Amino acid sequence: MSLVRLDIKGISYSQTQSGAYALVLSEVDGTRTLPIVIGAFEAQSIAIALEKEIKPPRPLTHDLFKSFADRFNIIIKQVIIHKLVDGVFYSSLICERDGIEEIIDTRTSDGIALATRFDAPIFTYENILDKAGVYLKLKDEDIDEENLILGDLITETVDETPYSSEPIESLNKQLGDAIANEDYELAAKIRDEINKRNK
Repeated sequence: MSLVRLDIKGISYSQTQSGAYALVLSEVDGTRTLPIVIGAFEAQSIAIALEKEIKPPRPLTHDLFKSFADRFNIIIKQVIIHKLVDGVFYSSLICERDGIEEIIDTRTSDGIALATRFDAPIFTYENILDKAGVYLKLKDEDIDEENLILGDLITETVDETPYSSEPIESLNKQLGDAIANEDYELAAKIRDEINKRNK
C-alpha cells in the first residue's frame, strides 16, 4: 500500500460532536481532505504549535515531550495514520535514537501535535483516504490558511467581531492577558483581529 503525505489544512469546531474539534488534513499532491475529530486540548496544542506568535508561559504536555526527546536525542521522523476502525483512526510515531528506529503507537491527535513540534511529515495509506477522505471546496479559493486555525473552515465570513471597535493598544494588552491566563482560543481570536488591521 502506498503512503500519501498530508498537511494540516486547519482546525474547526466539530458540527457533529459538542466540545470537539475537526482537524482537517489535506493530501499534498491531491484534492482530498481527511477530517479527524479531536478533543479541545489536542486542538489547542496543535494550534499553538502552528502559531509561532503564541508562547504559553508554561510548557504544554506535548512541549514537555519535545523537550524530553531533545534532551535524550530522540527524533520523530514521521507520523503514519495506519488504520481506521469504526470511525477511529490509529497512528504510529516513527522515532529514531542513535540510528535505531522504533515504532510507537499513539493517538492520532497526539501524533500530529508532536509532528508539528518536530517538523515531521504526516502520512496515511491510500486505502484510508479512499474510505474516509472527502473533497472539500472552500468558498474562497484564496482564503488565508492561517485564519483557518481555531476558526470555522466554511462559516460565513463576518467582518464585525467583538473586538472591531477596540483600539489596537487595548487589543495588544488583552492578547498578553489571554496568553498569561492560558486562554489560547481567546488569544487566537484577538491575534486575528490585530493581524486583520495590520494588513
